[in-house]
Amino acid sequence: MPSEVHSGACLCGGVQFTALGPLRPVIACHCTQCRKQSGHVWAATSVPATHLHMQKMETLRWYSATDHARRGFCSGCGAFLFWRATGSPDISIAAGALEGPTGLTIAEDWYLDDAGDYYTTPRLADEVQGACLCGANRFTVPHAMGPVWACHCTQCRKTSGHYSASFDAEAITWHARASATHTGPNGGVREFCLTCGSGLTFTKEGVTSVEAGVCENPTGGHLYAHVFVGEKGDYYQIADGLPQSLADDIATEGTQA
Repeated sequence: MPSEVHSGACLCGGVQFTALGPLRPVIACHCTQCRKQSGHVWAATSVPATHLHMQKMETLRWYSATDHARRGFCSGCGAFLFWRATGSPDISIAAGALEGPTGLTIAEDWYLDDAGDYYTTPRLADEVQGACLCGANRFTVPHAMGPVWACHCTQCRKTSGHYSASFDAEAITWHARASATHTGPNGGVREFCLTCGSGLTFTKEGVTSVEAGVCENPTGGHLYAHVFVGEKGDYYQIADGLPQSLADDIATEGTQA
């Protein structure tokens, strides 16, 4: 019988679950589908589906990008929570959705060839093209990404399933828009696709940031700093040498480093 009990939930609490361990080591997936839905990188553990017990699931919605798997997300806050291959006895669970210490580590990185150029090999761009996973939301930002901020706060951890990466947009031209919003505890408004759950934007105090992972290469962006690192998951380390802060007070480029 499983000897471990791990609780998890989305940000708004519409989906709550318990996973009976032991849990599989975490896999970080950089594929285009996970990148778009999570807004950056999706990190997941796994258990037999019979070991996942739902306490609340009123807002749980499933989206199939292909015939090979289903993706579970919360329609209340857009949190990317589950992935299950067709016919598989196991189900993947977002590591960032788990409560408290997990005792896990990232064992593998998958599909790095699909990763965003802003954190692998930056490429020049004059504008940014973006779209959610299902294509119901499409937009253009009339400038390069520039500095991209990685946020490890609890809200971003819960909604992305790992941690978020975003950039400030001076303007956004929407070519198609079919989204929903959720207002978080700090007053920030997160916009996401109601069909596939892909994270799109985050707006607070009049500033709108775009989720970097939903954008197509080349982006003209580069990962610049990590904020709210005190709230990050215990299953990964930040080892890229970029600035880190316990809040969001790191100066942007061109001011004070």
